[in-house]
Amino acid sequence: MGKKMSAGLKFREALKANHPLQILGVINAYSAIQATRAGAKALYLSGASVANASVGVPDLAITRLEDVLIDVRRITNAVETPLLVDMDTGFGSVFNIHRTIKELVKAGAAAAHIEDQIAQKRCGHRPNKELVSKEEMCDRLLAAVSARDEVDEDFVIMARTDAHAIEGQTSAIDRVWSYVEVGADMIFAEAIHTLEEYSEFVKHVDVPVLANITEFGKTPYFTTKELHEVGVRMVLYPLSAFRGMNKVANEIFEDIITNGHQKNSLHKMQTREELYETLDYYKYEEKLDILLNKRKHNKEDRS
Repeated sequence: MGKKMSAGLKFREALKANHPLQILGVINAYSAIQATRAGAKALYLSGASVANASVGVPDLAITRLEDVLIDVRRITNAVETPLLVDMDTGFGSVFNIHRTIKELVKAGAAAAHIEDQIAQKRCGHRPNKELVSKEEMCDRLLAAVSARDEVDEDFVIMARTDAHAIEGQTSAIDRVWSYVEVGADMIFAEAIHTLEEYSEFVKHVDVPVLANITEFGKTPYFTTKELHEVGVRMVLYPLSAFRGMNKVANEIFEDIITNGHQKNSLHKMQTREELYETLDYYKYEEKLDILLNKRKHNKEDRS
């Protein structure tokens, strides 16, 4: 029997097979199952989803590594689809970054991106972001790569730069050159405005580039076809389903409070049968019946 393919290698193989690779953001194990059943070849857990959905706080460097790991473990236990994880700025010093990578690999993640904002980071599409120096970011990446090489050489280290919005395109490209030189496998170019700018990133770095097509942000809603034509290898939709879930949940809550029943909102809900089908509920139930019957027969045999 051959060696089981690592999560990191699965991500790399998915990248080779899909042009571009669409990466769907999920917030928990169930949404990971849904995205996988819809055809996703790679999944994403954003720092914002952990902060907002799991902890109930803004995405402002409030969450801890363990908050992220809890969600990672639940998702990777539920699906085999490779998971890219937002590790923010690494949760501390270079030693913390080293530990973060090892813990993510142990939890079943396939890839992680680390960014060049200061520790008290902000959303990449908000004003007043601040960056660490290029040298400090390279130290972060060196720590990440060192940890990766100790546990799983296929695990993907992605460098995210927020420099475009603060220092401009030329500086952003200069930064990612350095990030690739110290070992970054892929580049996450945040808050880019035009296809021409994406094309520049692709031409100046010899590793795959990711486009973050988040809603209501600085980047237009470019299609996969448009991004493929300028050489972008990965397209990320970090919170699309989460935003939809939130909108519908608010509508249902308000409907129930206003009308005293949920009948007006039934058409917005997943049915019990659809839930059961997604989770293979009946297979679990059949297994439970077999186990209970076996116990019953064993008890009768002892009588």
